[in-house]
Amino acid sequence: MAMTIAALGRAAGVGVETVRYYQRRGLLPVPDGAGSIRRYDDSDLRKLHFIRRAAAAGFSLAEIGELIRLDATNDRARAAEMAGVRLAALDDRIAELEAARASLGKLRRACTGGKAGPCPILEAFDPD
Repeated sequence: MAMTIAALGRAAGVGVETVRYYQRRGLLPVPDGAGSIRRYDDSDLRKLHFIRRAAAAGFSLAEIGELIRLDATNDRARAAEMAGVRLAALDDRIAELEAARASLGKLRRACTGGKAGPCPILEAFDPD
């Protein structure tokens, strides 16, 4: 299915400038079309979806570019290494978020207890 840059962006949930930015960074190709409207296909949409998901997983644009290049190779070890590094970073972030969630729950319980006086805000974030 041939799409204009606007249709490609809409299909991926991004703006035209985002598509152009990824093109300038070398993550998306600029299709041929000198003097006419450039057309994008499903492989461009697939790559754009990948870029968005990989960025959401925490990969930098440079790392995303490397992953795209690795997709055409047999270097599974490098791809696995990159995934392992991101998994470890995500695990660390999840642990931080779980600790923050526990502190907020502690704060909420402490402040809804009906006791008189100020809410123990600083205390709620003390490590147990």
